[in-house]
Amino acid sequence: MNTITTDNKYDVIVVGGGHAGIEASLACARLGHPTLLITQNIDRIGYMSCNPAIGGLAKGHLVKEIDALGGEMAIATDETGIQFKQLNTGKGPAVRSSRAQVDRQGYRLRMKRVVEVQANLDVKQNTVEEVIVHDGKVTGVRTDAGDTIHGKALILSPGTFLNGLIHIGLDRFPSGRMGDPPSIGLSESLKKLGFRLGRLKTGTTPRLDGRTIDFSKMTPHYGDEPPAPFSLSTPKIEIEQVPCYITYTNPATHEIIRSGLDRSPLFCGIIKGIGPRYCPSIEDKVVRFSDRKRHQIFLEPDGRDTHEIYPNGISTSLPLDIQMLMLRSIQGLETVEILRPGYAIEYDFVDPTELKPSLETKKIRGLFHAGQMNGTSGYEEAAAQGLIAGINASLLIRGKEPLVLTRSDAYIGVLIDDLATKGTAEPYRMFTSRAEYRLHLREDNADLRLMEKGHEVGLVNQGNYELFQRKKRLIEKTLLSISSGRVHPARNHHDTLLRWGNAPLKKEHSLMDLLKRPEIHFHHLAAFDPGLESLPREVREQVEIHVKYEGYIKRQMEQIDRFKRLEELNFPEGFDFSSVVGLSTEVKEKLIRIRPFSLGQASRISGITPAAVSILMMNLKKQGFL
Repeated sequence: MNTITTDNKYDVIVVGGGHAGIEASLACARLGHPTLLITQNIDRIGYMSCNPAIGGLAKGHLVKEIDALGGEMAIATDETGIQFKQLNTGKGPAVRSSRAQVDRQGYRLRMKRVVEVQANLDVKQNTVEEVIVHDGKVTGVRTDAGDTIHGKALILSPGTFLNGLIHIGLDRFPSGRMGDPPSIGLSESLKKLGFRLGRLKTGTTPRLDGRTIDFSKMTPHYGDEPPAPFSLSTPKIEIEQVPCYITYTNPATHEIIRSGLDRSPLFCGIIKGIGPRYCPSIEDKVVRFSDRKRHQIFLEPDGRDTHEIYPNGISTSLPLDIQMLMLRSIQGLETVEILRPGYAIEYDFVDPTELKPSLETKKIRGLFHAGQMNGTSGYEEAAAQGLIAGINASLLIRGKEPLVLTRSDAYIGVLIDDLATKGTAEPYRMFTSRAEYRLHLREDNADLRLMEKGHEVGLVNQGNYELFQRKKRLIEKTLLSISSGRVHPARNHHDTLLRWGNAPLKKEHSLMDLLKRPEIHFHHLAAFDPGLESLPREVREQVEIHVKYEGYIKRQMEQIDRFKRLEELNFPEGFDFSSVVGLSTEVKEKLIRIRPFSLGQASRISGITPAAVSILMMNLKKQGFL
């Protein structure tokens, strides 16, 4: 760990050692700023509070984008993963995603080590009680030990610790996570500063002793061979992969769950926070989907050197006796023992419409929010926000314009725009369906979309940037090669095409023309040009997608061009929305509360009609801003 200051003065202070705090503090330190990471427990840096997995549908996109911008999550996943899987491979490239099971303790220790050895980064174990503000600008924090630490920028990423409250049955106690105290003072400090706080709820499953599970009664779920890395800087992954297992609840399980609903804090009205719609507790599933005979449980190993198992799909806050009965009614779990009970946790979050697209707060200069305190759910969503907050805290200190990713740039842009523009009333989770330009925002081209930006900011090192440039050149060269390479209607070519179930040639075609045929894939082209066989997998993949989806991609790029024109129509600083004639009172109130930065952002606010957007555009023209 590098000691860089002795007078409690830093460029950037980051509060919270979770996924958001790690990316934020590493980004600031790597960009040359003396940075302090404050966390309640140094041994919990990088701890995975929920399931031991990274990625998944749409979340894999976020991890690839974090990597393209120079973040850490993808590299850590490649180093500590125990099973790698590509999801949705039978569907189009826009919705394919990567997911990896990781070694929970290995991931935590790896992240802790990276943080501790990073130059320009100090780590302190403490609890922040107060945000210090002077003349509308953040100047530091005050801890429960009475220390005042000064900083030019502050990034808050406290996860579920803000006024956290754990529920197990009718028992409840203050906690930020099982075994960790909550942060009460920081929540009160934010209220005093005028921020709008709400209440959310999330939950986790009981953790099981794998030695008491009969896996022979379950369906094994294996990783892909060979495993595909998350990070561009990982040449290959050579590990023995660990299987997961699938089992199901049954009508007897559901009856046991119903018998405990009178002691469920969720159904007794004790929990006030709103839970995640797309990841409900098992008791919520049984009540909401009463016609379902079973629900899948995906058993995930916690690591190579532990017997602990995470049964994904049965998060619960039922009493411990009901949890045990419920589990033992499931096939393969008849004699299971619980190592840690499942629980629900309620916590405070700050209305994310209080944020600029840079993740800096509108109220206080130099104060950034990232992660679950913005209403999101998931490691990947948190890490993405932490990285952007870290980059923009650095740019703010340097007096430069912030890095703002748009909805057409990245899933990270969709995530932040949704939060800052629409807010959220429930834990926000990323899905491919949230992105209107998802054919462009594919997982496979994250580096092509974002690595230039990461290099310009200063987070992508020269070695990785040169790898990226080589890949780009190879893609361009290969596209040129297959567009000029010709195939003649010769007898041997005729036979080859027939073997592939393809119509023979009646005239000369380019290799690119052949690749446009649905039955032909890039690897087939090596029959006509053997040199293509030696190209890297990622180059072949990009070329095939480019050729097969060319028309669709072209139309989407035209949509993006139209979108950009609207996004570039910015409101001047301090624009008076209340003075715009023709807008309803409700529309004015929404515009004043959210204060959109562009006409495009205004158009995405719930309740802002196309007519209201036209009125705003005419007003900007009249005032000479367009």
